[in-house]
Amino acid sequence: MNQENKKQSIFTKVSDTNLLLVITIVIFFVMYIGAILFQGGAFTKPQMFFNILNANAALIITSCGMSIVMISGGIDISVGGVVALVSMCCAVHLDMHGGNIFTSMLIALGIGLAFGLVQGFLVAYLDIQPFIVSLAGMFFARGMTTIVNTKPFNVENAAFKALMETRIYIPGMGTVNKKGIYVPAYVEPGVLVALALVIVLFIVLRWTKTGRSFYAVGGNRQSALMLGINVKRTRFISHVICSSLAGIAGYVYFLHVGSGSASHALGMEMNAIASSIIGGTMLSGGVGNIAGTLFGVLSLSTIQNIVSNAGLDQAWWTGITIAAMLCLFLVIQSVVMAQKKRALK
Repeated sequence: MNQENKKQSIFTKVSDTNLLLVITIVIFFVMYIGAILFQGGAFTKPQMFFNILNANAALIITSCGMSIVMISGGIDISVGGVVALVSMCCAVHLDMHGGNIFTSMLIALGIGLAFGLVQGFLVAYLDIQPFIVSLAGMFFARGMTTIVNTKPFNVENAAFKALMETRIYIPGMGTVNKKGIYVPAYVEPGVLVALALVIVLFIVLRWTKTGRSFYAVGGNRQSALMLGINVKRTRFISHVICSSLAGIAGYVYFLHVGSGSASHALGMEMNAIASSIIGGTMLSGGVGNIAGTLFGVLSLSTIQNIVSNAGLDQAWWTGITIAAMLCLFLVIQSVVMAQKKRALK
């Protein structure tokens, strides 16, 4: 009986956020190791993992911003449109207006901040539903992207192309190809930006007053007010951070694709929401972890690669698999949280 009570006490001491984080990490490693064992091939090479990071650096940043908004009890579905608008504006600025890398970065930050200020004000201070506000923001961003330029094109700016082709090599992680040539493993600059932001946001959420305020407001606004937390300001800041991160993600995405197009980042907002949920962030608010969001993105991309390597290249198979995976994580979250509540009684 004492041993059972001890197990219960250990279970109840683990926070909801940490519990869901552990589940996400375990499932990711099981999935990736399973892919290595049963599919082999590219999964056995370190570069496969680095390619997942390279392809999803922008999604990692966007998902981190989405997680912050969801933790505070809101949502933002405009982030994909912001990413597309940033990439188009920066492409036009560099190729058609003789801009440089520094000014294009300022444009990206400015667009993200502008969306954050407007949407944050409407949600926090005018108390309009976040879904409606960000839906309008999504339509506006997509429409503005087409107004800036209708035709997709590749950027030819020499300085930008040099930055885009920059590679950070990882020592000791390369492989020897069939011709006997050693191929070093690498990541793109956007990956370093994404990982740096993950670390910064993890620290902010875990060890700062602002981070604790996000959890308090998402958990229970009334209780947060009673604790002296400025709920409106906290919700406003969460949307500003989310959209600003979408602006940064837009430039990272732009660095990866090297072009401007109205069709860029289609569905990125849904992938960001899915990654956040898979990473342990709850739609009801008050629970979530940036480290979990990182593993959520990695899990989402890994399952896409597994489906592709299995020969199921049709788009609907990927969609079906992601839907099943999302449902699985939601069920796991519900079961775990129900068991924990039962243990607390």
